[in-house]
This record gives sequence, structure tokens and C-alpha cells, in this order.
Amino acid sequence: MLAGMRARCPAVLRPYLESAPLAALFLGISSGFPYAMIGATLTTRLAQDGIDKRAVTQFSLAFLVYNLKFLWAWVVDGVRLPLLGRLGQRVSWMLFSGALVIAAVAFLASVDPSEALLLTALAAICVGVAGATFDIVIDAYRIELLKPEQLGVGSGMSQYGWRIGSAAAGALALVVAGRHGWTVGYLICAAFALPAMLTALLMGEPERHQIVAAAKNMAERVAGVIEPLSEFFRRRGAWLILIFILVHKIGDTLANLSLRLLFNDLGYSNDDIALYDVGFGFWAFLIGIFAGGALYTKMGMQRSVLLSLFLMAVSNLSFAGLAAVGEDSNALMASAICFENFASGIGGVTVVAYFSALCDLRFTASQYALISAGASVLGRFLSGTTTGALIEGLGYVNFYLLTTLVALPGLGLFAYMVKAGYADPARKTEATEQAQEKANG
Repeated sequence: MLAGMRARCPAVLRPYLESAPLAALFLGISSGFPYAMIGATLTTRLAQDGIDKRAVTQFSLAFLVYNLKFLWAWVVDGVRLPLLGRLGQRVSWMLFSGALVIAAVAFLASVDPSEALLLTALAAICVGVAGATFDIVIDAYRIELLKPEQLGVGSGMSQYGWRIGSAAAGALALVVAGRHGWTVGYLICAAFALPAMLTALLMGEPERHQIVAAAKNMAERVAGVIEPLSEFFRRRGAWLILIFILVHKIGDTLANLSLRLLFNDLGYSNDDIALYDVGFGFWAFLIGIFAGGALYTKMGMQRSVLLSLFLMAVSNLSFAGLAAVGEDSNALMASAICFENFASGIGGVTVVAYFSALCDLRFTASQYALISAGASVLGRFLSGTTTGALIEGLGYVNFYLLTTLVALPGLGLFAYMVKAGYADPARKTEATEQAQEKANG
């Protein structure tokens, strides 16, 4: 049936209807919902329970867990689960981590913030830890399930799924909580873990998964933690790749954090923000994701990444223009938001596909957890500590001009990496090729 649908679709849509990219969509849905449970949804719940604003904002620290997931990602790669392990390393961990997420969300549903705020904070951290572990497995499963030529389309489908999962879970929790209370709202949203779990059962263990021998002693366990890192840094140009991972998104992160402040100071109403930022921006992002998959397929990995980095840098200039013009131009606001979301959608596909291609298939979970953490940690730290002071000191126009300049080193570095041959993906090392040949007999 699926093959018949693909045959009737336009050629540009057919790659999106293949089984692996469709699986990536459902994996993304489950990946997005734990983040929503400890994000805006929990903020709303705490506010409605009359919790002090300072305490509410401190709950954002639960997100730091996602930046630390590389510390235990090696467990997902190298520890075989009892009983469930016979289903395969990735499938068993998908089921186990999905069950952990369901239990953590149920724990968060059971606590009352107005009576036990510390227990609520502990529950939020538990959701963060379980959600980050779920992410580790989901990312590894996606990378190993997709063929190299499917990485662009598959990354796009995963981004679609993440947006759908986070938005749908957040909206469902609000609607149900308004009628039946927050406990019921959270418990119902726990079902969003099921798409990834069912996908793993249906698709089975990825054929491209490289089996890692179980550690027999403490020395081998320590080696299991160190080897994914040492393998990465043995590559040609590894330090340049690491610097690119750290700096490529700083300008974009600095700009995005300040947009709501800009809109508020320009006098835009909540209705305007909902229409342009949430409404128009959402659809522009989805279109950008589709365009990113098409560009990745048409242009190849390196050129599509270069284009996306250029577009994300230039998009910050549109907000400098909006800040200079002011509130009077709703058309300029809509254009700036749509351009920024469109560029972010393209970048979300091409850059994620590139980072996925950097992973050695023996250490997919460990290396992608490290890469994804590194890609966001520096930007989040700088944006959280400097954005307000920079806006006050420079003004919005100069601030967005600065974010454009800050984005250029990442673009220039990647261009140099391409020219020098450092940007090539490391899909297989000699060791993984030998392991694959041995597995194939």
C-alpha cells in the first residue's frame, strides 16, 4: 500500500514516504513531548498554582540535563539490558527509556506544586533525565536506520515530528488540564512516548547498527567511555570540527532568545505576536524543513550546509531592519519572522544531517549525544549571561548587526573545512568496515 502511494506521488515527495523517513517522523514526535512537559506547560501550571515568578524561572535548570546527556550515552551503546536485550540493543533501550519517560511524567503528574515545590522540581529533573535518555536512543536509532542518502529527508521528518510532538503535547495538556486538572492532563500526554516505542518494535533493530562487545571488566568499561571520544579526536581535522560544532549557532541563538523582548518593546500586542510569530513562523519553519530536505538531496551535504549557515546569518539582519523601522510595519515583522523560521528550518535539516553523518556507527549514541550537547551549550550559556546587557548597551539595531557578525566565523570555518577536506563525514572507519565485513560473513 505504501509503495502504491509513493508511485502516485510527485517525485519530490516520494523520499518522504519511504519507511525509514516515516519512522523518523514518529521518533521525532516522541522526542519532542518530554521537552514540552518541563517547558511552557510546566511554567503555565506553576503560574496557575500561584508560584513565585523567580521560582518558576529556576525550573528552566531542568533543561540543563539535556546538555549533560553525553555523560551517560555510553551506557546506551555498551550495556545490554537483561530480558529485553534479546530484542536488540536499540529496540530494547527504546522500550526501556520510553517506559522511564512514562513513569517520570506520571511522577510529575502526581505532585502538587503548591504543596511540594521541591518534590515538583525533583519530578521535573526526572522527566529531563528520562527525556534526555530517550533522546539518546532515538537519535542513535534514527541515524542507524536511515541510509546515508536518506539523512537529509530523514532529519527533516524528525524535525517535523519534534515540532508536532512538542506542540501537540503542550496544547493537549492545557486543554485537558482546563477540564479535568493537571494530573489527568499529564497522564494523557505520557502516551506520546508510544510512537517511538511502537516504531522500534515494528521496524526492528537497524541493519546498520554495529554491535559492540559487552565489557567484561572495569578496564573495558572505562575504555567504552573513552573510545567514542578518542575515535573522534583521531580523525583528521577533529579540533576544527569541534570548534565548528561549538560556534556555528551562537549568532542564531543570541538573536532568537531576544525576539520576544524586541516585539514587546516595539509595542506589538499578544495577538500580533500570536499571529506572526506563532502562526506565520510555524508554517514558515515547516516549509523550511521541506526545503532543507530537498536542498540536501539536490546540492549535497556540504553545499547545503554552507547555504543554510549563510541564510541563518543573514536572517538576523531582518530583525535589525525591524528594530530600525519600529512597530508601524506589520508586513516587515511578518517577513522577518518568516525568513528567520524558513532559514532555521533549512538549517535544522542540513546541519543535523551533517552531525548525524559525523557519527561512527559503533558509537552512534555516545558521539551524537556529545555533538548535540556541544552544538547548543555555548550558545545557551552566552545568551543567558550576555543578551540583556548587550541589548541595553548597544540597542536592538546594533545588537542584531552584532549577531550577524558573530554568525560569520562559523560560516567561514565550515567553508575552510570544505576546501581543506576536513568536512567529510565519517560514516565508517576502517574498524567499522571490518566489523561489517565480518557480520556479513
